[in-house]
Amino acid sequence: MRAKTVVISGAGIAGPTLAYWLADRGFEPTLVERAPQVRSGGYIIDFWGAGYDVAEKMGLLPEIHREGYDVGELRLVDAHGRRVGGFSADVFQRLTNGRYVSIARSELARLLFGKIEGRCEIIFGDSVTRITPDRDGVSVAFEKAAERRFDLAIGADGLHSRVRELVFGAEDTFETYLGYMVGAFQAEGYGPREDLVYVSYTIPGKQVARFAMRGDRTMFFFILAADEPVNVGAHDMAAQRKLLHTEFDEAGWESSPILRVLDSSDDLYFDRVSQIHMDAWSKGRVALVGDAAYCASLLAGQGSALAMVGAYVLAGELGRSPDDPEAAFARYERLMRPFIAKKQKAAVRFAASFAPRTRFGVWFRNQITSVFGIPFIAQLFIGPDLLDRIDVPDYTRPENQA
Repeated sequence: MRAKTVVISGAGIAGPTLAYWLADRGFEPTLVERAPQVRSGGYIIDFWGAGYDVAEKMGLLPEIHREGYDVGELRLVDAHGRRVGGFSADVFQRLTNGRYVSIARSELARLLFGKIEGRCEIIFGDSVTRITPDRDGVSVAFEKAAERRFDLAIGADGLHSRVRELVFGAEDTFETYLGYMVGAFQAEGYGPREDLVYVSYTIPGKQVARFAMRGDRTMFFFILAADEPVNVGAHDMAAQRKLLHTEFDEAGWESSPILRVLDSSDDLYFDRVSQIHMDAWSKGRVALVGDAAYCASLLAGQGSALAMVGAYVLAGELGRSPDDPEAAFARYERLMRPFIAKKQKAAVRFAASFAPRTRFGVWFRNQITSVFGIPFIAQLFIGPDLLDRIDVPDYTRPENQA
C-alpha cells in the first residue's frame, strides 16, 4: 500500500515533532519552512510535563539536558540591582519530580530537526501560498516550488499561521490579544553575568530581564503592557528597536546598556502576546497543530511542550486510521481540547504576574514570590499550573498502532 504523503508548514517545534512521529507511523512527510535554515536566537523556555514525556520517547532528554540549563534562581531586583523578590528554582524541580529543564527555544528546535534529517523531505526558504483540498487529497502551491499533490496538509506554522489563514480564515477571527508585547534577543560579551540566575526588573507595565548563557552569550527579554497591540511591522526591526527605546530608555536598572547592545544586534524576536481559540482544528484533509491551532501565549511558559504533545497525538491518531484522516483529526481534538482549555486559562492568570500594571501589583508579586520556598505555598500558587493532567495514549505500543 502506498504511504500517505503529508505536507507540514513550519519547522519550529510542532512541525519537526510531527514529521518525526508521522515517519515513525509509515507516512511520508514533507516539511516546508519559510526561513532559509533552522532559526537561531530568541528566548529561553521552561520545559516540563507531557512535552517532556514526548521528548523522552524521542530519546532527546540527554541532549536537552546537555544543551539546557538547570536554573538555580529567579531573582527580582529593583533599579539598583538589589534583590526584592524571587525564589529558588528548586521549587520547579520539586513539583515536577526533577523532570524540568530550561533551554533556548531555538536549541530545542535544532535538536528536533536533527531527529528528522535524512528521514523526510525538508524544504527551506519557501512557503505555502494556496491549499486546494478535495475528497482525495490536497493540491498545494508554493511561493517558489512547483505545485504538488499530497494526501494531507498540516499547519504547524505558529501564531501567525499561513495555513490557518488560507483554509480557516483571517487571523483576527481566532486571535485573543492578552495585553502585552514582548521582545527577546541574544548577544555576546554583556556584563554583569550571574550564572544560572534569571534576573528580572519590573516597574508598572514593564519588565526587562537577562539570563547568562554559555559561550559568553546573554539572553534579554522585554515585556510591555499595552491595551492595544503596538502597530509595528513583523519584520521591521528598526521600528521594533525604536519602540523598545521609547518605552525602556528611562525605565531604570540596566535598561539603557541592554538597549545599546540591542542596537548592534541583528537578532530580535518581537511580537504581541495572544492566544488562538478555534471551534475546529481541522477541515477536511487539512489540520492545525501547536500555536497555529491553540496558542496559549508565549508567557504561558509551555507553548513548545504543548506543541510537542499535540504533534505526538495527531501523528498517533493518524497512524491508527491512515485511510480515515477526518476521524483521526476528530479523535486528536477530543483528546487535546480539555487539556488545552485549562492551559489557556492558566496562561491568562500567569501573564499578569510578569508585568503588573500598578506599583502595588509589582510589590505584591514580589512578596508572594519571596515565600515560594515554603513548599505548601509553592504548591498552592504554582503546583496546579505545573501539573499536566492529560491521558495520552502510548502510540509506541503495538496495541495503539494501526
